[in-house]
Amino acid sequence: MATQSEKAKVFEELHQRDGTFVIPNPWDAGTAQLLAGLGFEALATTSAGLAFALGRPDGNGAVSRAEALQNAKNIVDATDLPVNADLENGYGDDPETVAETIRMAADVGLVGGSIEDATGDPEAPIYPLKTAVERVQAAVAAARDLPFKFMVVGRAENFLHGRPDLDDTIQRLQAYEEAGADVLYAPGLSTREAIERVVASVSRPVNVLMGIAGNVLTVSDMGEMGVRRVSVGSVLSRAALGGFLRAAEEIKANGTFSFSAEAPPYRDLNAAFGD
Repeated sequence: MATQSEKAKVFEELHQRDGTFVIPNPWDAGTAQLLAGLGFEALATTSAGLAFALGRPDGNGAVSRAEALQNAKNIVDATDLPVNADLENGYGDDPETVAETIRMAADVGLVGGSIEDATGDPEAPIYPLKTAVERVQAAVAAARDLPFKFMVVGRAENFLHGRPDLDDTIQRLQAYEEAGADVLYAPGLSTREAIERVVASVSRPVNVLMGIAGNVLTVSDMGEMGVRRVSVGSVLSRAALGGFLRAAEEIKANGTFSFSAEAPPYRDLNAAFGD
């Protein structure tokens, strides 16, 4: 198995080379192994994918930090690939808790993690900019104390919380860059124009979330726009659950099993999880 330092070096180099790489989001060890087998070069956890697998809603503290980090460890241990974690808002409002979360993330083998500026409070869903910057600064300081390069991702959550203010989003990403974030991420951008503006407004690598319904942009398009990294959030999890529900609904409604024609053969999956 690769060491954590070796994984961190590979992960940093992925962000430094030309072109766009895709960092898909498994939700457990098995899906991590399948993605590694397809040739992906890095992985990222998904808070929603984990929450759904546990039978809970995403967000609002439904999944604890301990549970999220244990799931991340399972994914880290499943392959030799570097893993970035969805650390939500750092599991606390204060910068000290955010810093502690970064240190705990490193302890389970992660080499990167994102810190959101979403509060979890529907009445005030986004932290004030000053507070949000202090939280990113704390994450960066904790990461820099580690014996390897831990990539801190600064996330601006406006578009996921009913605040499609691109100017404010860009201001936030620029502030997170100034605070030391290694990667910048504003999930919910859906147009070429918005993505191009974000990429042109910062100098650090930009992550873009794809898999949004109706968005026809491709990885090739992302490369033309200067996007360095593409993730898919919960969409692989939701696609899998969609197949599960369609199959179960066919059984319930029709008493038929035609869905089995699309299921991967048992032998192939068993072999994929073998030595």
